[in-house]
Amino acid sequence: MIDATRDEPVAEVDALVAGIGPQLSSPAVHRRDVVLVTGPWLAGVSGVVAALRERLPQHAFVESDALAPGDAPVAVVFVVSAAATLTGSDCALLDVAAADTDVVIGVVSKIDVHRKWRDVLAADRATLTTHAPRYRQVPWVGVAAAPDLGEPRVDDLVTAVQEQLADPDVARRNRLRAWESRLQTVAGRYDRDADGAGRCARIEALREQRSTIPRQRRLSKSERTIALRSQIQQARVQLSYFARKRCASVRGELQEDTTNLTRRKLPEFETYARGRLEEVVAEVNEGITAHLADVAQVLGLAVDVPARQELPQLDIAGPPVKSRRLETRLMMLLGAGFGLGVALTLGRLLVNLAPGLTAAGIVACVVIGLAVTVWVVGIRGLLHDRAVLDRWVGEATASLRSAVEQLVATRVLAAGSALSAALGEQDEADNTQAARRVSAIDAELREHAIAAARAAALRDREMPTLQAALDAVRAELGEPENN
Repeated sequence: MIDATRDEPVAEVDALVAGIGPQLSSPAVHRRDVVLVTGPWLAGVSGVVAALRERLPQHAFVESDALAPGDAPVAVVFVVSAAATLTGSDCALLDVAAADTDVVIGVVSKIDVHRKWRDVLAADRATLTTHAPRYRQVPWVGVAAAPDLGEPRVDDLVTAVQEQLADPDVARRNRLRAWESRLQTVAGRYDRDADGAGRCARIEALREQRSTIPRQRRLSKSERTIALRSQIQQARVQLSYFARKRCASVRGELQEDTTNLTRRKLPEFETYARGRLEEVVAEVNEGITAHLADVAQVLGLAVDVPARQELPQLDIAGPPVKSRRLETRLMMLLGAGFGLGVALTLGRLLVNLAPGLTAAGIVACVVIGLAVTVWVVGIRGLLHDRAVLDRWVGEATASLRSAVEQLVATRVLAAGSALSAALGEQDEADNTQAARRVSAIDAELREHAIAAARAAALRDREMPTLQAALDAVRAELGEPENN
């Protein structure tokens, strides 16, 4: 088995690094007395492991799944197929496997089926050396661990493994490599903390947000102001049209009623008409309230639109249907003349037809003439009253239109003031919230600036020691500094 009692070389390496940086913590590596055999998929790792276990039973050969986090092997056998040269991902796989191990052996497998395996081996050696100078001393061998025909060809690999494990400096080299990995990790962390790629992205995003918030606030305020002005203007137009339409509708309704009035319904018409006009005022007022409530909802303002406490009273004089003495006299005169004419005509007709009934006919003609006179006077008076009421309806609806238009203008103006006040309060609340968000962003930006300054200061303070220790470790490994 591999000699595991190599504390003295490990202690010497630890003392070397401690002499440069006493505060540096040792690598948290558990060195296991095994040889790790690893490589890309389908490279033939399992066959190489089986062959090595058969040829070198005194050593332990494991694959990567047998190592726990923090375990490090004594040596790494890296197996690649002769079918293709190394790729960047293959090199990265080796970096992970040999992060804390200096002893590395390169193996090109399946040489029994690939005649140009030597060219692949040379290309792999050059690729790995270019990838990291630490691999320039890695020995490379070709193997056929599980050939389809013939015996396995692993002699060169067995020899290379024995030579590497027999080197008395293995423990020291591996400890130096573990220290190099540890120091590079710490230095990289300091650089990442100081450079702060994630922090820079976050700072850029915060600055973008900080410049966006005031711009959005101005845009939102302008949009709301324009929307309020537009909604108020639309409400004024629509409600005015609604009021005029209701006035025209009730006017047509009342004028139609006047054409069907009888003498008995004349006294009731004025009361009925005034009631209808008041109903129209109430309907317009309710329509205004509903429409303005919809406007507030559309604008997203939680405000109660002020209602009109008292509806406007219509100052309309009564219809002049009673003061018509001259018209009555004229109608009686005309009616009497018409009735007399009818009586005379009927009298002449009766005299010619029935001379013996002259006296009775005269009486009947007088009665008929009187009845015609009364009927003509009554009909003429009713028509006159209908005409008067028709004109009165026109005047009353004109007064109604003026009143409801004034109601619309007054209520829309009051609603505009209330909505403007509510919009101002909402803008103030939004400004407060935006200022709070900007303050939070500024605070976070200050925190990031402080963190960046601290990280840079920590790097400036610790990096000289880390670099000196890293240079000393690489010098012990025989590698150039700052590679």
